[in-house]
Amino acid sequence: MDSNTHTAELTAVEICAGAGGQSLGLHLAGFRHTLAVELDRDAATTLERNLSRLASEEGRPQPVVAVGDVADDSIWSPQDHRGVSLLAGGVPCPPFSVAGKQLGSSDERDLFAWAVEAAGQMMPDAVLLENVRGLSMPRFAGYRQAVLDRLGELGYHADWRLLEAKDFGVPQLRPRFILVALREEFAPYFSWPMPTPTVQTVGAALYDLMGANGWMGVEAWARKADRVAPTIVGGSKKHGGPDLGPTRAKRAWRSMGVDGLGIADAAPSRDLPEDFIPKLTNEMVARIQGWSGPGYEWDFGDPKGRKTAIYRQIGNAFPPPVARAVGLAIAAALRKESLRSDDETDGGQYQDEVYRAMRNHGGFMSLAGLRNALGRALADDEIVRRIKFLSHDFDIEVSERGGVPVYRIGDWHAFRGQEDHARHAAFATNRLRSKIS
Repeated sequence: MDSNTHTAELTAVEICAGAGGQSLGLHLAGFRHTLAVELDRDAATTLERNLSRLASEEGRPQPVVAVGDVADDSIWSPQDHRGVSLLAGGVPCPPFSVAGKQLGSSDERDLFAWAVEAAGQMMPDAVLLENVRGLSMPRFAGYRQAVLDRLGELGYHADWRLLEAKDFGVPQLRPRFILVALREEFAPYFSWPMPTPTVQTVGAALYDLMGANGWMGVEAWARKADRVAPTIVGGSKKHGGPDLGPTRAKRAWRSMGVDGLGIADAAPSRDLPEDFIPKLTNEMVARIQGWSGPGYEWDFGDPKGRKTAIYRQIGNAFPPPVARAVGLAIAAALRKESLRSDDETDGGQYQDEVYRAMRNHGGFMSLAGLRNALGRALADDEIVRRIKFLSHDFDIEVSERGGVPVYRIGDWHAFRGQEDHARHAAFATNRLRSKIS
């Protein structure tokens, strides 16, 4: 698009779209999907049903929902979508999750770097990618910097930010690590969304649903559920039935009067004792996830016999209110509504100076050379620690000169579409399909 973007319709292509949490938030922010791509057929069916409804209500063409591996050229071609306003997505979380092995680019499910290359083929005005808090940790500093540098080469200004769902009206912690990149023309107009002034509790959010069948204990229950929920965990198909997360999360739920060992078919009935410990229904979980209030209606289909599939769709979603808040900030930038003030930057909190020094140098560097390149005091053991982190995602060659170890950074392991990458073989044997979430 050209500089008239602020007067044109905002369009979006969404990858790894899931059941539509981000889709709905972006729609409410003013973006209209032309394409959404999702691997899981159940989630894609939910997404297509709801996006089709929204399009019909507005008299718009039906957006395409493509089902399959987003990196498969037979499913869609990024080059065919040049000029779209926004490329968005929630690429797989397991490579970065603290609940997993945090393999990063060595995990065959990793698609973050691939998504950046897709942006290079599409050249949208903006990019929005979200993932788990784990990606914000020191372990992935070099990975993050490689993403920022590549986007810079493509002509984008990019930044990371950790956002908490509870700060945007969602009664749940759910920290999400967000990447927003804008073409240089629009970057000065982008500001991260500000948190809402009030935090909603689980009791307040679910009071009407928990009491829908006349349970007499709902008043006392709502008083006890006086805080935000722990992060909802959707899980993957290789796990069993739905529950509300690991042991620590179940304990937190129990302290609020919720049984986290499964999902109920219905709210507690009138004949149950007032001290009964209820389970949540999928409708309640959806509200905890942010599907709540006018405009946030979402049809997950007939729940009979599909409780686990629906729970996973809800639990793996990006909360719509958070997506809406970030989407509104991006839309305002694309329309050039107001310039960002200089004090709104975070000072490079999520960048990696060691990676950048090694990459810019290109050759072998000693610890002393790295200290000089960094321009500030950094202990040798800290530099070595960071190089060790880098070695998980990049080839690091170690040699010796004059009895002193020297280091050189090489190729990035991340999948970016390489024909000889191990991901292709893994996906061809269906090993990834049951693991991706």
